[in-house]
Amino acid sequence: MAKLQSTEIVGVANRPATICTNTLCFWFDTENRKPMVSYCGYEGVGSWSAGGALITGRRYLAGAGTQNAGLAMGGAGPLSCTEEYNGTSWSVGGALITARCNLAGAGTQNAGLATGGYLCLSCTEEYNGTSWSAGGALITSRRYLAGAGTQNAGLVEGGYINDNASCTEEYNGTSWSAGGALITARYGLAGAGTQNAGLAMGGFGGTSCTEEYNGTSWSAGGALITARYDLEGAGTQNEGLVAGGYTNVSVSCTEEYNGTSWSAGGALITARFGLAGAEIQGAGLAFGGNGNVSCTEEYNKPLQIFDCIL
Repeated sequence: MAKLQSTEIVGVANRPATICTNTLCFWFDTENRKPMVSYCGYEGVGSWSAGGALITGRRYLAGAGTQNAGLAMGGAGPLSCTEEYNGTSWSVGGALITARCNLAGAGTQNAGLATGGYLCLSCTEEYNGTSWSAGGALITSRRYLAGAGTQNAGLVEGGYINDNASCTEEYNGTSWSAGGALITARYGLAGAGTQNAGLAMGGFGGTSCTEEYNGTSWSAGGALITARYDLEGAGTQNEGLVAGGYTNVSVSCTEEYNGTSWSAGGALITARFGLAGAEIQGAGLAFGGNGNVSCTEEYNKPLQIFDCIL
């Protein structure tokens, strides 16, 4: 969304206390007796800073939640450990019922979703902030898949069976149903968004293609600047974020999506692949990765509020 334009900006002492990010807020300035509109949005390019280290360093894990309430589960081993992030440090959460890596994650810290993984597992688990319980099994068992959405409206796409998979499945909190197939079958891809507005980015072998999901079918989106796989994704369909991954080496590059095309963001401090992420474009989270690293990084963009007279 473009910055609002106005010939007159006035005092906003009585502006509403809460204005949601990237939305317009219409209100009446009682002090100046004028109708107003405010826009709160991210401006410029984001950058990564160091966060608290994972208790258990690992790669090929899954992530969910937000920058101040993150969730990390599974990982190469395979591992069953779960950790919770409070914006500063990680603490131990309830262990997965089934240890695994190369799984997909979605949801929030108190309503998480973990599904698929090595060895081509179909099992799904739901997290309540304390422990995991069994959910409905995937229709197609697979690993290296991507996830998005929520615990009651989940989305998974792609993955590896005996070859690249194009299948998409949707979760209703109880069971999975078939969705529209990816245009390009792949594994090691990243996912973001919601069940009705999803994103699929990258994948083996280093593809740059982005696809957008409307709840029924996938369509082509703008290509990644750097083709890669084993990357992490976050954000929404109109404000996506990808970081890290593998080409012929580990990469640190970050890219931001505006619903049409990708642009360069601030590079990760630690180049890596097989990492996990969460949150939104303006407040991202990346953790773990190859070399069983424990480092966590937080991505932030400048936030500004623009006030204009209607």
